[in-house]
Amino acid sequence: MGSGLVVGSLLALPGLFIWIIILLLPWRPWSTREALDADIPGPPADLSRITVLIPARNEQDVISQTLDGLTAQGEKVRIILVDDQSDDQTCLIALQKNLPGLEIIHGEPLPAGWTGKLWALEQGRKRIKTELVLLLDADISLKPGTLNTLLNKLDLEQLDMLSLMACLRMESRWEKLLMPAFIFFFKLLYPFRLSNSVSPHVAAAAGGCILMKTSMLGKTGAFASLCHNLIDDCALARKVKDTGGKIWIGLTHSAVSLRPYNNPGVIRDMVARCAFTQLRYSWLLLMVCTVLMIMIFVFPVMAVLTADLWATIWGLLALLFMYVCYLPILNYYRINPLWGCLMPVIGVLYMLMTWTSAWRHLFMNGALWKNRSYTRTA
Repeated sequence: MGSGLVVGSLLALPGLFIWIIILLLPWRPWSTREALDADIPGPPADLSRITVLIPARNEQDVISQTLDGLTAQGEKVRIILVDDQSDDQTCLIALQKNLPGLEIIHGEPLPAGWTGKLWALEQGRKRIKTELVLLLDADISLKPGTLNTLLNKLDLEQLDMLSLMACLRMESRWEKLLMPAFIFFFKLLYPFRLSNSVSPHVAAAAGGCILMKTSMLGKTGAFASLCHNLIDDCALARKVKDTGGKIWIGLTHSAVSLRPYNNPGVIRDMVARCAFTQLRYSWLLLMVCTVLMIMIFVFPVMAVLTADLWATIWGLLALLFMYVCYLPILNYYRINPLWGCLMPVIGVLYMLMTWTSAWRHLFMNGALWKNRSYTRTA
């Protein structure tokens, strides 16, 4: 065996085996089968069982559309908007909507040890008097019929918590390049099929849109028990599952994120906010993650560029399986499949963003989000 073939094998085969394993895993983390979209709207639904809880900080560009989406859902829905120390026109715009059932709470200053979103939610939680609560981010617009569809699924399957992975904006070139991969990597880390099962090992939620029983929220210790978590949605899902609750998460086209990600810096900041937290602030896990990403994204390309025929074939096979695993997400969001050919570049960019997250935690006083800095202990 020539030295070129040996080098090519070392480059291509690990990544090839990993992608084959991902493709063949019985819980199919690449699948888009776990999905839920709004039914065709019928007569106005009675939503008096639900209180919508919205934490909002400097959301003047999107809050009007979010509230409009809620008013189109049905009748008698109560909305609690917690203004988290905004210094823009968020409150004024919400007041001008003059919506029945809307209550605006002016949030108190952030206590030590809390993240901003969870503190806002905790203040609003005290005003909830209904059986169910919808935790909705201020930049999520629901299409007509979405809330009734969520309610029907929660009742039919006797769920305690139901969340939708909001459809992120994928209009600009940077969004098409990086945003489908954000959801793809999330599903690799938290396979939806396992999360939706009785398996105790995986519990996931998407914090932009969560419908849950108010009693379960109290049973888990509410938001005070999560106050320091940056990845609060999955932490909440874990507590619900640990207390015997039944959870479900899925993709959707019916809950739409209004927030633009038109440049790589915005996407970098979003990923860097919690990537190192996801690795439990462990430099060892960061190194392991880096090695794995190099093996599955970089080495196959290097193998293709070697002079050895078999190394090139194995490298191409690794790239093919990588593409096959990524294709369902592109198809689900109706993105041109040719974007999948850039998956090695996408992987390297996410690896660099993960290192940015670690760098900020080490040298820049932790994660930065909404003009607030969160240290590791916070």
